[in-house]
Amino acid sequence: MPVLLRFLALPPILVAAAVAAWLINNAPSPAQQVDAPDGLPVRVASVVAQDIWPAARGWGSVRAADTWAAVAEVRGQVIWRHPDLETGKLIPAGTEVLKIDPADYQLAMSQSEADLQALQAEAAQIEAEAASTRRVLALEEGRLRLAEADLKRVRDLVDQGINPQTRADETEKALLLSRRTVTELQNTLALLPSRSAGLQAQTARTEAAIARSRRDLDHTVVVTPFDLRIRGVEVELYQWVTAGQKLVQGDGIARVEVVVQIPLPAFRRLLTSMALETDTLTAVGAGPAARMTAELHPLIDPAQIWPATVSRVEGGLDPKARTVPVVVTVDDPYTAAQPPARLPLVPNMQVEIALTGAPLNQVIAIPEAALHGETAYVLGAGNTLELRPVTPAFRQDGLVILREGLTAGETVVLDDIAPALPGMRLFPVETAASGKTR
Repeated sequence: MPVLLRFLALPPILVAAAVAAWLINNAPSPAQQVDAPDGLPVRVASVVAQDIWPAARGWGSVRAADTWAAVAEVRGQVIWRHPDLETGKLIPAGTEVLKIDPADYQLAMSQSEADLQALQAEAAQIEAEAASTRRVLALEEGRLRLAEADLKRVRDLVDQGINPQTRADETEKALLLSRRTVTELQNTLALLPSRSAGLQAQTARTEAAIARSRRDLDHTVVVTPFDLRIRGVEVELYQWVTAGQKLVQGDGIARVEVVVQIPLPAFRRLLTSMALETDTLTAVGAGPAARMTAELHPLIDPAQIWPATVSRVEGGLDPKARTVPVVVTVDDPYTAAQPPARLPLVPNMQVEIALTGAPLNQVIAIPEAALHGETAYVLGAGNTLELRPVTPAFRQDGLVILREGLTAGETVVLDDIAPALPGMRLFPVETAASGKTR
């Protein structure tokens, strides 16, 4: 008989018993019951005191720290132009880049020099006249004394009746002529100083004209004052220029600047550390460069790092944006470049500035997730929830720096709890302590 027929021939009760036994043997073992945690599972972190470096970031455009705008100080025709005087070219300091026709100014100086020589000759003549007049005056004064003595002697003889009166009259007439000569010579000497003074004034005026002509001659040559990159040329060869006309514009290549707008609260933190009540102007006057460091990152290649210096703070805060214009300076923006890997810092390049202040030593900082409004969830005794009011100072890099409310060694809850009831049981899941930020 086939096996199937034999199986069907068995009584139904035996078949059911066999199936039940097979199901029991092959059924999965019952799962072990796990005790539920004693409290609400939450992530926690330990509160530690750490050093925090206040930081702030801003964006701005590069500009040259030194700029040059050459303006024609004399009129004339441009007779020479440097072959490298083109936009974008680098030109070293002391290079002559333009020359204006100096002929008119050379003629003017030659004329003034000739006038000066004539005045100097006239001055020498006056000195000679003065010396000659003094010598003649001395002789005439001697003759006058003799004439006075002769007149006295003749009058005595007339009184004695020896000489006639006519002789006395003739002697007196000679005396008067001698006095007239002496007076005229004295007047001539008296007028010589005024003539000399007038001549000195003319000489000074002529010397000033020579100096002006020499200065104009110097201005016919345009020389670069420092190493620069040409930004614009507004004159062509053989063009006639007038005084005051723009000629060349250039940017210095020794340094560049970036004006970055920093929010006022962040700027105060950079200057005064945790003394946030310190007056901002007082902190600025103490010198920002000594209190913070700076780095520059071009937006086209943020991996590049240029060391920078906070040189000054521009006058005037933005009352609407509540920002402080901080001027950051970078030295050697061209010579320190290595194109194409490291491009030079050129004007109008967009950059990011990272400012870092002096460290805040051993302050309390917690993750932002641990702050709920102005309350921190603290894991209290017996793993119970404590709602602790705290006073935040500022936020930075995912951390909240606290002014007060927590101490090192406490444990804060990182999860949101709804509803958060004081005293409720918690089951802490420890996480790493909050790290340092710089």
